[in-house]
Amino acid sequence: MRSQHIWTERDEHGSKRECARDEFGGIWRLQIETAGDLDWTYYERPFAGYYLWLKGHLGRKYQRRRASSEDVASVEKLIADQYEIES
Repeated sequence: MRSQHIWTERDEHGSKRECARDEFGGIWRLQIETAGDLDWTYYERPFAGYYLWLKGHLGRKYQRRRASSEDVASVEKLIADQYEIES
């Protein structure tokens, strides 16, 4: 089942950007579109610490019943797998 989470934030330069995190078949993908860009930029391997931020974001959405427990568990598994690879 497909799961998508979309939010808006500002980058370090103050530019507005729209971010989307898309999960399908257990694979998470980050996509970002900065104001003025014509296309989305896709990140198969997001920047360091991103999954920890995403876990907090999904945890808050889960408390408001806007995300599923499966989404939270999937990100927790990604974090565990990432730290296992780095060790």
